[in-house]
Amino acid sequence: MKSDAGKNKKQSSAGKKVLMVILILWSVIQLFPLYWMLTFSLKDNSEIFGDNIIGLPKNWIWKNYTTALTKGNVGRYFLNSIIVTGCTILLTTIIAMMATYALTRMLWRGRRTMNNLFMLGLTIPIHAAILPIFIILRELGMTNSYQALIIPYSGFALAMAIMISSSFMEAIPKELEEAACIDGCSVYGIFGRIILPLMKPALSTIAIFVFLQAWNELMFATIFISDSKYRTLTVGIQTLSGSYTTDWGPIGAALVIATFPTLLVYCFMSSRIQESLVMGAIKG
Repeated sequence: MKSDAGKNKKQSSAGKKVLMVILILWSVIQLFPLYWMLTFSLKDNSEIFGDNIIGLPKNWIWKNYTTALTKGNVGRYFLNSIIVTGCTILLTTIIAMMATYALTRMLWRGRRTMNNLFMLGLTIPIHAAILPIFIILRELGMTNSYQALIIPYSGFALAMAIMISSSFMEAIPKELEEAACIDGCSVYGIFGRIILPLMKPALSTIAIFVFLQAWNELMFATIFISDSKYRTLTVGIQTLSGSYTTDWGPIGAALVIATFPTLLVYCFMSSRIQESLVMGAIKG
C-alpha cells in the first residue's frame, strides 16, 4: 500500500511539473508578441530589419514616441479615441439601464416583442449595416463627426448591454421597490436610488465590453471619418504606414500607444468581468 501511495505521489508530482512546463511555454508564446512590439518601437530600421530582430534594442530610441505623438499626430488620434469610447460607454450604459428596467420591471403591452427586437441585434453583424448607416449619416450631414461613430457604436452595443444587465435586474427583489413606493418614491426615484446602486457589477462589465469594442473598431471609423481632425487611433495608425514608410520605429510606438491601454484596462478589470458574469449566470 505504501509503495502504491508513493508511486501515485510521484506520478502526480511529475504530472504537475509537466503541466507547469506547458503553462510556462504557453505564457511565453502569448507574451512574446507584446515583447516584440515593445522592443520594435524602440529600434531603428537597421535593427528591425537587421540582425537584432527579436533582441533588446542596442540603442533605446525613445524619440520614436515623440515622433509618433507630434509628427504622426498620434496624440490627437488618441484623444479622439478617448472621446468616442467614453461617450459610447456613457450613452450605452444609460440607455441599457433604462431599457432593461422598462423591460424587466414594468408591465406594458408589447414588452416581450420589444425585448425580442433588442435581442435580434445580437444576430446582426456590425459590419453588415455599413452601407445603410453610411447613407443615413450622409443624409443627416453627420459624417466626419464624433457622433458618426458614437451613435452606431452605442446602437450595436445596446443588445449585449441589455442582455448582461437583464439577469442582474431580474434578481433584485421586488419588495425593495414596493417598500420604496410605499414611502412615496417615484418610478425615477426607485430607478436612481434603488436599482442603479445594485447594478454596479453589471455597469462595470458593460463598460469594459463596450470599451474593447469601440476602442478597437476600424471599419466604421475608416468609412465614416475622412477628416483627420476626427480620426481615431486605429485609423491614424494606417496613415502612419504611408507617412513613415522608411522609418518604422514611430509606427511601432503608435502600436504600443494603441494597444497597451486596452491591455491595462483588461488586466486590472478582468477579475471584475469574471465575477460579474458568473454572478449574472447564477442569478439568471
